[in-house]
Amino acid sequence: MTGLLPPSVKARILVVGDFMVDRYWFGDAVRVSQEAPVPVVDVADVEDRPGGAANVALNIVTMGAQCVFVAAVGQDAAARGVRERLTAAGVECDFVEVPEWQTTLKIRVVSQRQQLLRADIESPLPERVSEQVLARVQAQLENVDAVIFEDYDKGVIAAPEALVDCAKAAGAMVLVDPKHKAFTRYAGADVIKPNRREFERVAGAWQSDAELAAKGKAILTQTDAAALVITQGSDGLTVVRRQGGASHVTGHDVQVYDRTGAGDTVVAALGVGLGLGWDLLEAARMANAAAGLVCAKSGTASVSGVEVNRAIAGAVGLEGCVVTREQLLGAVAAARARGERIVFTNGCFDIVHAGHVGYLEEARRLGDRLIVAVNDDASTARVKGAGRPVNPLRYRMEVLAHLGAVDWVAPFSEDTPEGMLAAVRPDVLVKGGDYAESEIVGASLVRAYGGEVRALSRFEGCSTSSIIRRINGS
Repeated sequence: MTGLLPPSVKARILVVGDFMVDRYWFGDAVRVSQEAPVPVVDVADVEDRPGGAANVALNIVTMGAQCVFVAAVGQDAAARGVRERLTAAGVECDFVEVPEWQTTLKIRVVSQRQQLLRADIESPLPERVSEQVLARVQAQLENVDAVIFEDYDKGVIAAPEALVDCAKAAGAMVLVDPKHKAFTRYAGADVIKPNRREFERVAGAWQSDAELAAKGKAILTQTDAAALVITQGSDGLTVVRRQGGASHVTGHDVQVYDRTGAGDTVVAALGVGLGLGWDLLEAARMANAAAGLVCAKSGTASVSGVEVNRAIAGAVGLEGCVVTREQLLGAVAAARARGERIVFTNGCFDIVHAGHVGYLEEARRLGDRLIVAVNDDASTARVKGAGRPVNPLRYRMEVLAHLGAVDWVAPFSEDTPEGMLAAVRPDVLVKGGDYAESEIVGASLVRAYGGEVRALSRFEGCSTSSIIRRINGS
């Protein structure tokens, strides 16, 4: 299914930018200070979260991709704590440590889900650090699919021209999330991602989509960049290409709770999508869905690949989704919480034919959700013999995910699906009509916990083996 993140995101993204610590003080404000007309918050909890470019890096790994993060940090406890969190999440941290300099800290006071105050603690970064950052970037460029420059103008990207040039020379896709610098300083980038305010500051206000596109084209000509992605809050985002037209992606209908970090999530998702080789518009649609999800969360937050896929599937009216076993268990738990009945089937599905389609549609009618577990390539070869599978696992799963009857497609590596059955515990286990109920693998396991086992209709003249024989002329 196009536009969905695969279970294994084979993309490695380099993030370069300003590391910040977002500190949250949570508590109740039930009285007013006697010293001034301000609320008094009884702080009950303090939490440090990755902010700025660190939030971009965290979003990349929670979406399932690999990330190496180059930044500058002080030798302070706040930076150490957030660094540990990033490392635990899977981010490869390559930091320039700056003695006698404090990591940028943003303190937010929150009471009853409302932000009452923000206080920033920051100081200029020594000029020498940008040269050290450039050296780190050059050393990391060999094995990355895309580079994101997350420029909060705190000093890490003091010389963006040199950074963009070295990334482009290495053949990497370059994305820039600018804040205050002139866009021309990122000349040659593949994508520049300003928000509405940042774009207006450079190009002026616009009254129509056509005027926005014209202003965007003018900026792309000035910067020699390939495309702009202009985020517009709840109105979605607009993609403008230098070679091509402009496209608008409508915002998702979500209950906005907090817009903090939404731009970080957008550029992270764009990097993941482009790192996978997606078209920019396809990556932008995914990024738009991710931004909607993060706006529904509290404060600086990240989103997972399975969350993004669910949002995309729901937005376009599709349910089919290729998932890992872990993602499947989470999806099944959510479905059960809604009282839905789970149907399970399995097979190699090497060449999907009319018999498969018919029995999957029949299976879907037995419940609310249909899981199709698919033998991976190695187990298919063991089960079916030499020369099989004809189609590799990812193609087989993608075809199944496009079928309207199918909700989730998940691979398994064992010869039988019993391990997955034990984990999922479906309400109904089904197989096609060429199996007797007594021959269905896992039947006793499912019946033991009270589940149902069904052998469905047989579709005569439909089998993968017969199709292969006809192709071979035998």
